[in-house]
Amino acid sequence: MLETIKNFLETTGIANMAQGDTPVYKYLIMYVIIGVLFYLAVVKKFEPLLLLPIAFGMLLANLPGAELFHMDFFLEEHPDYGMILQQGGLLDLLYIGVKLGIYPSLIFMGVGAMTDFTPLIADPKSLLLGAAAQFGVFAAFTGALAIGFTSAAAAAIGIIGGADGPTAILVTKILAPQLLGAIAVAAYSYMALIPVIQPPLMRIFTTKKERLIHMERLRPVKRIEIILFPIVVTLVVSLIVPSATPLVGFLMLGNLFNVSGVTERLSKTVQNELINIVTIMLGVTVGGTASAENFLSFETLSILFLGLVAFCLSTVGGVLLGKLMCFLTHGKVNPLIGAAGVSAVPMAARVAQTVGQKEDPTNFLLMNAMGPNVAGVIGSAVAAGVLLAQFAG
Repeated sequence: MLETIKNFLETTGIANMAQGDTPVYKYLIMYVIIGVLFYLAVVKKFEPLLLLPIAFGMLLANLPGAELFHMDFFLEEHPDYGMILQQGGLLDLLYIGVKLGIYPSLIFMGVGAMTDFTPLIADPKSLLLGAAAQFGVFAAFTGALAIGFTSAAAAAIGIIGGADGPTAILVTKILAPQLLGAIAVAAYSYMALIPVIQPPLMRIFTTKKERLIHMERLRPVKRIEIILFPIVVTLVVSLIVPSATPLVGFLMLGNLFNVSGVTERLSKTVQNELINIVTIMLGVTVGGTASAENFLSFETLSILFLGLVAFCLSTVGGVLLGKLMCFLTHGKVNPLIGAAGVSAVPMAARVAQTVGQKEDPTNFLLMNAMGPNVAGVIGSAVAAGVLLAQFAG
């Protein structure tokens, strides 16, 4: 009887925590970090659909003895999937969808179905603002190289500046899978904090006169333009940056489901059931990569810092190009919409609207800001494609 009790006690999570290679204090620090993420998701309601499953995945990964995820299985370029199916834990099996790039592309299909590209079609020059807001991606890439990260890891860190979680996950799982937990947490945390991070930068780099600018209403867009847009974008982007096709192609496929008018069932499915299921699996598995031994390191702190720098510089890059366009058009462009060039749709556009209305409650910038915002989605995917083309393999 005593032997049975002793054997049971030795198999408990507490015993595994005390006797394992990872110090107990690291588990405790991780539980505090997980608690903060739960707080942001549940109490502050910052990106709860993503932060909540990510936080719970982190919790599952830091339960000693549970053996739900083994990062070592996936560090090789060509993992032994047969071995994973036989010996892997639950999160190992779900992570295969991340490793093969399935989840991010499916997420983009749902995003495409929910995104209205008519503001971009009506005002094509807003595409430039979406491109300018990728400045932080390449600035952070340079910074990461400067402090000793490899080119592949630096590229994965830089993509945080695009404010696009699925894109960051896709790039990281190819270029630096060992950093996936830290990069995913940074990307989604900064996306959630857009209403906190962006407004001070927008006010610093614009004058009151610029923030008061009222923009003209966008022109009506023809149905044929709306239908042709996803087809043309897929062709053009794929011919120029083929490695961006998995993201851009599925983004535009989802949009075509929505705008074609003949696939309503498919559109509703990818907007609701499909994207919700994939979000759960993506969030939990990405969180599962953030074990105490991998997450608590100098690298993680560096990634969090560089990610914040990337995000701030992306915001500033968009605003500065907005100022230039304001000058060239003799005051017809409000520079605030440049900050919406980061691809967090539609949160960044709403922030531009909010900052503008604090100066003038009658100023409605939302639809004008949606152009750069949806352009940022395409821009971040193209930036990811460029980085993958340069550093993958």
